[in-house]
Amino acid sequence: MSRVTFLSVCMSVALLFYILEMVRRRRLREEYSILWLCGSLVILILSVKREWLEGLSLAAGIAYPPSFLFLVGILFIILILIHFSIAISKLHQMNKKIAQELALMQQERSSPGGPAAAPDRDTPATDPGDALKQQG
Repeated sequence: MSRVTFLSVCMSVALLFYILEMVRRRRLREEYSILWLCGSLVILILSVKREWLEGLSLAAGIAYPPSFLFLVGILFIILILIHFSIAISKLHQMNKKIAQELALMQQERSSPGGPAAAPDRDTPATDPGDALKQQG
């Protein structure tokens, strides 16, 4: 086993265990860990199966097979960045919508002609006892 193969196996196993530990401690949600786990498993498999790594690197036109491992790692990082960008975009839209709804609710409460300033339609404007006192 060459030094590069040993290093890539050790690093991918370490990444795999680190991601699993982060999920176990609930510091990383399962939905975000899937790409990390897939990436580390692919790199681990390609590190162990040297023939597969050499075949895929030759098919991609890369002369030095360990360079293909870096390419695979970079591609997984790009996928993770795209995934996080989508999640951030959704959160931004939700945050914007909630902020707009909150602003409308605050405006309704604070405006003089808003529902908070108008008398309640279910209750009379005056106390019924006042009307009896006026008659008597």
